[in-house]
Amino acid sequence: MNIKSILGIDYLLLLPVLILLVMGVLFIYSSGVNSDGILVSREYIRQIVWASAGLLITIVLSLINYRRFYNFAIYIYVISLVLLLYTLFFGHVIYNAARWIRIGSFGLQMSEFVKISVIIMLARYLADTDRNKEAFSRFIISCAIGFLPMLIVLLQPDLGTALVYIAILITMLLLAGIKMRYVLFMVSCMALTGIFLVLPLWQEYIFRKPLPFLVVLTNLRIVAITVLFFIVISAIAVFGYIKFKKRYFYWIVFISTIVIFSIGASYLAREILRPYQIMRLIVFLDPSVDPRGAGWNIIQSVTAIGAGGFTGMGFLQGTQSHYRFLPEQSTDFIFSIFSEEAGFLGGLFVFGLFLLICNRLFVTMKITIDPFAKYFCAGLAGMFSFHFIINVGMTMGIMPITGLPLVFLSYGGSSVMTCMIGIGIVLSIFIRRYNR
Repeated sequence: MNIKSILGIDYLLLLPVLILLVMGVLFIYSSGVNSDGILVSREYIRQIVWASAGLLITIVLSLINYRRFYNFAIYIYVISLVLLLYTLFFGHVIYNAARWIRIGSFGLQMSEFVKISVIIMLARYLADTDRNKEAFSRFIISCAIGFLPMLIVLLQPDLGTALVYIAILITMLLLAGIKMRYVLFMVSCMALTGIFLVLPLWQEYIFRKPLPFLVVLTNLRIVAITVLFFIVISAIAVFGYIKFKKRYFYWIVFISTIVIFSIGASYLAREILRPYQIMRLIVFLDPSVDPRGAGWNIIQSVTAIGAGGFTGMGFLQGTQSHYRFLPEQSTDFIFSIFSEEAGFLGGLFVFGLFLLICNRLFVTMKITIDPFAKYFCAGLAGMFSFHFIINVGMTMGIMPITGLPLVFLSYGGSSVMTCMIGIGIVLSIFIRRYNR
């Protein structure tokens, strides 16, 4: 590529990414220092290698025409699913989850890279069907593209990463002009499933008193009867809609189907979820239920953030991390360390950097004339936003612990590489924003 392409890179997007990468290395270094001031972890060195390699990949991808990803979207998607299945059955197990493909001393978390392949595949499909915006089949096929890898990731099991695919899907469907009631149906099903899943746990561990009506969610026989009841209601409403063409019959079917799916899915989730995942939901509701166990993470994280105050304790001066009170402090809880040492002002700065990144993604989405490029930018923005909201909310105790890293800041090569691949494609789109 010529010098004009290099000068055409969106530096307002690249600059905040570079700042976050540098900050990530600094605070991963801080997380490796103990209370005696001795460095006990070399994670920061690996992060420097990954960040440098990621930056190189970003520059190379920015100089390659992004339309090549459109041309090879199906192959990228299928290959990524094959590798994801390989990880499920033969992957390296860490923390009771088969998420990694080992290459020597390094490990690749395929579920991270598959996020990009899903965005690429969805972007191509939605762009190709742009003239048929209101077709129900468009919604169904889009959901299949997103849900297939999500289900494989759930089986690993990795609940946090699986939820990212939903965020990507919803963001892209909204941009695609899919009928709002279809999106509302999907969101309602997931929200009600979450409520039905948590209610029995809340009764058992927090309320500590039996609530008779909750047997509808926990007793298999009553669950089956309840689901059958709503199926019958739906069948009658379908008949009524066909015969009388009344709109309210349609909404009876709509609501009944949401209830059927949510009750069934919540029961299956309770059977599938591991004990530690259930405890994460419980301590989110009340960390004091298990203050020395699953609730320890949230309690120590909130303590670290509060200790930082307005301006922070200063770089390498934090206590929660250096005394090793914070678990997974270089990955899931990196924002806790950062807030303790940089304070509220530092946290605002990080908020501003992520806001600028998402703003540049939306700017690129608006000015490009290629539908494929628009959808890709939207999917990446949805991915980054979800990671940020969930991770930061988790460290503050206002979101359940899901194990999602804070992109660009958290330790992890797969996460860094995935994000930098996405940024590289967006930079390529920006350079060629008036091409199609």
